[in-house]
Amino acid sequence: MAPNPTIIQAVEQLGYRVTVGDVATQSGLNVSLAQQGLLTLASEAGGHMQVAESGEIVYQFPKNLHTVLRNKFWRLRLQAWWQKVWRVLFYLIRISFGIVLLLSIAIIFLSIVIIISAANRDNDNRSDHSGGGMMYMPRFWIGPNWYWFFYPDYGRRYQQQRRETSEQNFLEAIFSFLFGDGNPNADLEEQRWQTIGTIIRNNQGAVVAEQIAPYLDEVGTGYAQEYEDYMLPVLTRFNGQPVVSPQGQLVYHFPELQVSASQRRSRSVAPYLQESLWRFSTASSGQIALAAGLGLLNFVGAVFLGSLLADGAVAAELGGLVAFAQGIYWLLLGYGTAFLAVPLVRYFWIKWRNRQISDRNHQRQLRAGTLVNPDATLQQKMSYAKQFSANTVITQEDLIYTTETDLLEQEAESDSIDAEWQRRLRRSDS
Repeated sequence: MAPNPTIIQAVEQLGYRVTVGDVATQSGLNVSLAQQGLLTLASEAGGHMQVAESGEIVYQFPKNLHTVLRNKFWRLRLQAWWQKVWRVLFYLIRISFGIVLLLSIAIIFLSIVIIISAANRDNDNRSDHSGGGMMYMPRFWIGPNWYWFFYPDYGRRYQQQRRETSEQNFLEAIFSFLFGDGNPNADLEEQRWQTIGTIIRNNQGAVVAEQIAPYLDEVGTGYAQEYEDYMLPVLTRFNGQPVVSPQGQLVYHFPELQVSASQRRSRSVAPYLQESLWRFSTASSGQIALAAGLGLLNFVGAVFLGSLLADGAVAAELGGLVAFAQGIYWLLLGYGTAFLAVPLVRYFWIKWRNRQISDRNHQRQLRAGTLVNPDATLQQKMSYAKQFSANTVITQEDLIYTTETDLLEQEAESDSIDAEWQRRLRRSDS
């Protein structure tokens, strides 16, 4: 949500330290809009809430307010633009990697076959001219017997395992091996705010910061944590209001979450927000082995082809595909190397990333633990918050107008009901 320019101007004119009344007076906005606008601005610009002895709340903003906002929103726009571009590029990469792998293998081994066949023909010709027996060029290979790996009957066990563990096809498994299967916490923000909203609703619209902290990533340190600045985004999103208790403690009141169209039961929520750990791949072990095997086959084939192309005269003599393979040889070798290096690097990156996720989950769990055995101060805050708890359900009997029917029809219906009551009253009097 973008801050209101009118409020930004008022804050600057008032010296970056204001109350709701100051801004409402300076800008001419109503108090509700001024309060909501200040919360938005404080959340976006890193402002702070200060509580006076009288219970009034003062908002303190940085002197470089314009610079902070300009940098932040330019960065957000740039990030949104890049996400659209990257989505297209990522899709192209995803569908091309498996195809490029097969093309690379085909170019490499067709070139090897052509070179070896040409060498055998030369040997046969030399044998015929010398009158000796045919010279035999020994066949050799490095690595496993790939014939049996690709033999159709070999896939029986692999296909059975695939049906049991995964539904990915070949190209999807190649992509999963290289780049994984996306962020397992892609919907974390949506989940976070849904859970926070449920917590507020379960507590009938009045909570303390400690009840929300287990669902946030960072709560700050020092004064930022003491003054509960981490609650600003929550207040902004749900139109909440900070309230100061007689003991100078903050509780948070969300009037709009206290009204519902029907009676709702409290929903169970997790005691804290838990991020999922990243997985290397959701492909089956057989699919991963196949992807790694093809990558190894491609790399070994590229190295072997390089040894055959060491004599530049071979490509010049044979031309065609062999000359083309020599022209792009370093690309073929680089691709084969990257195909094996990228998953290896990603494996170690995932281990590092999962350690960070585990640390965040642990910190949230610790914050949730304070609610299990609350101390006297926290109990006092929670008790004060309950004074603002309310649950209003708007039923059909509470309605005086609805857009489902025309206003004239509703007025006529109301008049007929009044007339019916009048007739019943007259009958009872007689």
